[in-house]
Amino acid sequence: MGSSDKLILYTNHRCPWAHRAHIALAELGVPFEEVIIDLDTPRTAEYLAINPRGLVPSISYNGEIIIESAIVSDFLANQYPSHLLPPRDDPEYAIKRARIDLFVDAFIGKFQGQLFKLFGAKTAEEQAPIIEAAVASLAKEVEPRLADAAPFFGGSDKLTQAEVLTGSFALRLVSLTKVDVYPTQLWEAVQKQAPNVAKWAEAVAAHPSVRGIYNEEAVIEGTKKRIAKIRAQS
Repeated sequence: MGSSDKLILYTNHRCPWAHRAHIALAELGVPFEEVIIDLDTPRTAEYLAINPRGLVPSISYNGEIIIESAIVSDFLANQYPSHLLPPRDDPEYAIKRARIDLFVDAFIGKFQGQLFKLFGAKTAEEQAPIIEAAVASLAKEVEPRLADAAPFFGGSDKLTQAEVLTGSFALRLVSLTKVDVYPTQLWEAVQKQAPNVAKWAEAVAAHPSVRGIYNEEAVIEGTKKRIAKIRAQS
């Protein structure tokens, strides 16, 4: 670990998974080289040699390749100690780390994963039960874990690893419901049934480290195209 580290991030600014690494790097202030991978065309042989899965993000750390967004982001937080994680000598390190992991698992697994189903729902009638189930899970699984948010996870006034791993999705929740890419009823339900989550998501979505690479117009347009393609195939 040091200023001589050579870090290359292979990424795409429209990908919410790759966005995780950008949030981490922005908070850590670590210098890095960026290589944009075109996700709209087949991966080049050069990139497949780096990451045979063809996904982003990938990082090269002093020549060693690390892949998968959560692993990349956790590596960065562990390699460059900061406010993102509690200090290793904290006697409650393990339990605080577990709380972050449980929060991320609940947000992504119990809520965000259900939202992807909205892309294939063609009518408000088809969307309604998806929204109801997703927000019910959010209220049950995530809302209690943000009771002490101030405004970020665990009472922190700075982003934590919880926001690194969920922030890109919280940003899209706030952003895309404004223009009815995600149904506006979704955000209304979140505000009503999970007010802690709504307040937290708005704070996350406004943070410079989260918004840094976010081209709202491009994401909205790209998401609309993705939805149209999915619905045409269903």
